[in-house]
Amino acid sequence: YSVLRSVRTIESADVCIFMIDATEGIQKQDLNIFYMCEKNHKGVVVLVNKWDLIEGKGTQTTKQAEEKIREQLAPFNDVPIVFTSAVTKQRIHKALEVAMKVYNNRIKKIQTSVLNEVMQKEIAHFPPPSLKGKYVNIKYITQLPTHAPAFAFYSNLPQYIPDSYKRFLENKIRMHFDFEGVPVRIFIRKK
Repeated sequence: YSVLRSVRTIESADVCIFMIDATEGIQKQDLNIFYMCEKNHKGVVVLVNKWDLIEGKGTQTTKQAEEKIREQLAPFNDVPIVFTSAVTKQRIHKALEVAMKVYNNRIKKIQTSVLNEVMQKEIAHFPPPSLKGKYVNIKYITQLPTHAPAFAFYSNLPQYIPDSYKRFLENKIRMHFDFEGVPVRIFIRKK
């Protein structure tokens, strides 16, 4: 019942606060819920609760815990992680502020001219690989009018662009335009 309720909540939400127990870590059921958030193109904030129960905390402990969480959430690991304690009310308000930032990232629209200017430089610096002696040119980029960030790259030979290059394009968009916490979809279309 709780899983069905979680599914319905995820489908109706814009941003999901994905809470995990600091004493237990991420369980298999937690990962299923996380991937469901990603599959539905929802913004995600990872909340590590019960951080007050962890012994011998320091800046290194937090950093190590964050790295371990990002490892487990790969490939979608560009999510904000907030360490909280519901009992001591530590960083509860910060979690809501981060959720609002993720929501703003989710509804962000990038002007086509700015998008082309920035991404064409990246593409010129690292062009798509040629296949069977054919050179792939990406001529134009635009953001699609969807609820979650989606970008269309118009190319002469879209079928020759590998998934690894799509991930490269997604990473560059994330780097330049800050889509932290939000899944970004890349579509390659025929020009």
